[in-house]
Amino acid sequence: MISFPQAMVFAVVLLAMNAFAATVPSNAAELIMFEQKGCAWCAKFNTEIAPAYANTDEGRVAPLRRVDIHEAIPEDLADIAIDRFTPTFVLVDDGKEIGRIRGYPGDEFFWFLVDGLIAKLPEKQPFPRPNTTL
Repeated sequence: MISFPQAMVFAVVLLAMNAFAATVPSNAAELIMFEQKGCAWCAKFNTEIAPAYANTDEGRVAPLRRVDIHEAIPEDLADIAIDRFTPTFVLVDDGKEIGRIRGYPGDEFFWFLVDGLIAKLPEKQPFPRPNTTL
């Protein structure tokens, strides 16, 4: 059983979380990753990009959302054509497809392509990438 002080702390934490959530701007854009089990290129993406994606400018503008192509497709994606090729990345804004990347082209080219998609969003600009050539 929870004691009164513990219950009060819990209530305060919940109120603080709700207040914080109300101040965070909502993102209408999402980068949908259509994937499937056993996909080697999905695994490569998961190793090279996924761990850092949420901490990037791109991840803040268009958070990554994963959808298994062999599971029921969420209702809010009913108007999005589903490729059977994985991974397929689809930039969606307010339920409408902005563009897609079929396959995983490697870490550097992926960022270039995602920036190109994000540039198509209303009032969004691509992000500069550091020059990695020596």
